[in-house]
Amino acid sequence: MNTAVTRRMEGSIREMVLYMALELSDKKWTLAFTTGMGQKPRLRQVRARDLAVLAYEIEKAKRRFGLAAETCVLSCYEAGMDGFWVHRALEEAGIQNVVVDSSSIETKRRGRHAKTDRLDAGALVTKLVDYRAGNRRTWSVVHVPPEGAEDERHNARELRRLRDEQTALRNTIKGLLKTQGIRLERVSRDFADHVWTLRRWNGSPLGSELQAQLIRLFARMELVRQHIREVESRRSELLEGTTTAAQMARQLTDLRGVGVTSGWMLATELYGWRKFRNRRQVGGLLGLVSLPWRSGNDAQDQSISRAGPARVRASLIELAWLWLRYQPTSTLTHWFQEKYAHGGKRLRRIGIVALARKLAVEFWKYLETGALPDGALTKT
Repeated sequence: MNTAVTRRMEGSIREMVLYMALELSDKKWTLAFTTGMGQKPRLRQVRARDLAVLAYEIEKAKRRFGLAAETCVLSCYEAGMDGFWVHRALEEAGIQNVVVDSSSIETKRRGRHAKTDRLDAGALVTKLVDYRAGNRRTWSVVHVPPEGAEDERHNARELRRLRDEQTALRNTIKGLLKTQGIRLERVSRDFADHVWTLRRWNGSPLGSELQAQLIRLFARMELVRQHIREVESRRSELLEGTTTAAQMARQLTDLRGVGVTSGWMLATELYGWRKFRNRRQVGGLLGLVSLPWRSGNDAQDQSISRAGPARVRASLIELAWLWLRYQPTSTLTHWFQEKYAHGGKRLRRIGIVALARKLAVEFWKYLETGALPDGALTKT
């Protein structure tokens, strides 16, 4: 049977589609095209970020496969450094695109194997056909946030980076002094004015080069502190807004034990734009669910999956400890005290992770329905 007859038979069953996979890199993009009928993918390369040439290659592929100009195009690429602008550009051009979680794609485990952009693009477009046919286990799709929600996330993320940088600079100053036999409890605001008064282990002053380095590090830390104050001021303005994230953050911070930083982070990273259908999706996204191990007569649960955003998961675990302190009447607190509080340190660490998962689910229900978690107290 020739190709033309095959196309007619396929077209009589379902609409023809052009599948496209993009393997993105800094200088070149590798494109793979197919119609899903078992033929070898058509591979092309274009300059990175050249959308005009990309559109031209799509039209050439349609002509090559004998497709009409209005044929639907489905595309995919792996999430990475390019973020979501490529997805938005493709959608704006009328191309249906999915962003793939690269860690969900199965790879060979037999030691070394060939890997090139052309091979990856060809394999990716084949998996796209399989995914389109209804096999949802092919990979996991990344849900792209709206542009407004993505922009709101920058505030909390920048604040985390600045605070990490501040901590690193402070530890560097303390570490340099420790090498001279000086133990500094805290880096005060007038540190630069008193560097020359510090004395080494034998009572002699610090060397001139070390003093200069310490002053420069302190100046950098002061600049970071100023940026932190600016970002926190901007966050206060955003919290007064009417966006969904701002409303959710205000609602979360009404609960005792939930501060502005945690409330804003949870609203922008987790609850503000995502839609959950059940509690399993909440726990699965955060990586706070255990992984089962069933093989023959062996049956046990492994540790948590740790999938999803690590920062959000860490913040929820911190919130779980605060919840025990500031929400003593909560049903969740009573549950933890009865089941884990009287065990050892290891059991309490396991229990706090379980509490963090339950807390994430309760926060989701609270934001969806407005009903407080059982026994929870508000700040008012």
